[in-house]
Amino acid sequence: ILFKQPEISHLGGCPICCLPLRIDPDKSTMMSCCCKLICDGCDCANVIREQEEKLDHTCPFCRHPTPKSEEEGNRNVMTRIEANDPYALRHMGRERWGEGDYDGAFEY
Repeated sequence: ILFKQPEISHLGGCPICCLPLRIDPDKSTMMSCCCKLICDGCDCANVIREQEEKLDHTCPFCRHPTPKSEEEGNRNVMTRIEANDPYALRHMGRERWGEGDYDGAFEY
């Protein structure tokens, strides 16, 4: 059991380190620019690298600058939804569900 690879989840793997993503949504971050789910370890390593090198905060996967406002982030997600990105659709559905808009969540 020691050194055994963890089982893959339905979320797939982190596109950076290729380790399986945790089922717990608090253990991964969806980047609004490319709508990739990144594990918190890779996101944290990217933040540390940017702080050490005094760089602007960018996405660890696509290197686009992070949105300056929530509106800009929502526009990025809507762009990905129009491209039928499954993670963007899932994100918007969960967001609508959390707001209590169950019909809106079903649309996504």
